[in-house]
Amino acid sequence: MKKTFFILFIFCFLVTFISCSNKPKRSRKPVSTIVLIPNQKEYRINNPISVQIKTNLKNGNIEKIELFYENELITTEKSLDFTIELKTIAHLGPNSLKVIATKTDGVNNTRYKTFSVLSDINPKINDFEVIKEYNHSVDFFTEGLLMHNGFLYESTGQNGASAIHKINLNSGSILLKKDLDKKYFGEGITILNDKIYQLTYTSKKGFVYNLSDFALIDSFQINSAQGWGLTNDGEYLIMSDGTNKLTWIDPETYIPKKDLYVASNKMHQNNVNELEYIDGSIFANIWMKNYIIEIDAESGKILSTTDLSDLYGMFSSDFPIDVLNGIALNESTGNLLVTGKWWPVMFEIKLKESE
Repeated sequence: MKKTFFILFIFCFLVTFISCSNKPKRSRKPVSTIVLIPNQKEYRINNPISVQIKTNLKNGNIEKIELFYENELITTEKSLDFTIELKTIAHLGPNSLKVIATKTDGVNNTRYKTFSVLSDINPKINDFEVIKEYNHSVDFFTEGLLMHNGFLYESTGQNGASAIHKINLNSGSILLKKDLDKKYFGEGITILNDKIYQLTYTSKKGFVYNLSDFALIDSFQINSAQGWGLTNDGEYLIMSDGTNKLTWIDPETYIPKKDLYVASNKMHQNNVNELEYIDGSIFANIWMKNYIIEIDAESGKILSTTDLSDLYGMFSSDFPIDVLNGIALNESTGNLLVTGKWWPVMFEIKLKESE
């Protein structure tokens, strides 16, 4: 009896083993790794980079390995190990690579890698000369500043004190004013096609007004968490959001068109604030810093920096002052107007390259 049970046990075991052995093996995903050569923390915009792809295949056969750079397919290979050179880097800031390895049975796997790109030029260092001083209201927490057809336009921040002002530059008199609802903190402004566009700080909302009377005509959503500076290149709005990114926005649909990342040859420039577009360059304040930068509007490269720390010694105030903020082109002279939050004075300055 025991012998019969033993034989039956062995029979069942063999049947089960053979059955399991005949089951098809699970197709394993291919696993690719992306290695940059040279392997370093950051890269320069015009320096070539080699991308090495190595794919580990547990079973089956590879059908294709696709490599994408900034979501564009740059090569398709069958080899498990290959290297390709990126001769042209797309832009400053974060750049992305993606590899999709696909087996002949359709099983695939996707891997990603990002790398950071800096500028390849050393920014020029500018000096400045004060040409003229103008009165500036100590009540103005300056967020946006510009000249248009001989008049100064200034936007102010703080909940309950946010407004847009049209000002006579020489006398300082306010010719027109538009208050924001106290729930909004006003930010940068720009004028395009006889309209004033205004950002708000954290409400993710912008407003559009008639230039002639400041009547509200539209509003739009801001796709960034915060709105900071605003300017335009004659076609698109250009917005900063407190990071190192500038965003071009369609002024009619409010759809973002492109992003540009700001960097020097040493660092990514965060806290980009108030903006002024001038002949292919964007001049910008940097929040909590006493210098302004000039940005190439095509590449995001920082072309020059100007330290304005000496301005603080040129005035006194009986009231608290805040940071340097506000850049406007004086159309009649070609010089810059600069001021700060709650500053009692606005300076007209002429930039000149340091000797």
